[in-house]
Amino acid sequence: MSSRSFTIAGKVDGIVHIEGEYFLLEHKTASQIDSGYLERLWTDFQIILYAWYVRETMGIPIAGIIYNILVKAKLQQGKGETEAEFEVRRAELLAKSKTGKTSAQRKLPESDEDFQTRLAVKYAEPGMFQREMLYISRDRYAVLQAELWELTQAFLEARRRGHFYQNTAFCFHFNRPCAYYPICSADNPANVIENHYQVVAPHEELKNTDDNSNELPF
Repeated sequence: MSSRSFTIAGKVDGIVHIEGEYFLLEHKTASQIDSGYLERLWTDFQIILYAWYVRETMGIPIAGIIYNILVKAKLQQGKGETEAEFEVRRAELLAKSKTGKTSAQRKLPESDEDFQTRLAVKYAEPGMFQREMLYISRDRYAVLQAELWELTQAFLEARRRGHFYQNTAFCFHFNRPCAYYPICSADNPANVIENHYQVVAPHEELKNTDDNSNELPF
């Protein structure tokens, strides 16, 4: 049964058919892959929602999720140094030199080609990529539908009262401030909104999809 109040839209990375079973393909990046990260995959509400939608509306029985997880390399392209920075470093080396000479040369910016080569070497390391397969049980789908109902009812009630509570536990959930942190933390959020934000239509990332693309009704 479709909701009269909400529409959810999204894209799946792919659907894979393996030995008679269908799996959603999900690409992720992570700062590191450890046991804690892998154990949290089953809590991925969004991808379970996608799996349920594909099963219910497209008739594809999704058995589980295949996660391709890539570790962020944390490499940065070398910026080199300016002439002024080089002259400062050269003067320091000359001051320490017993001969009054130095062979130091200015550090030039790293080329795109050299940076891509370093990235390729880094991503060739075994620990930089991992593939995990997660099966979804019927009970998990039942929990999903119950949670969707509770979430929508809570949202409708908050909208009716004109008050949404601040979920401060998620302000720094990804080890960085939420995109709306300046609004929530401001004493006068109207000024922050006016000067630092713009209102756009929801799901802009999906506007280029064709007219036959499916949305997620619930």
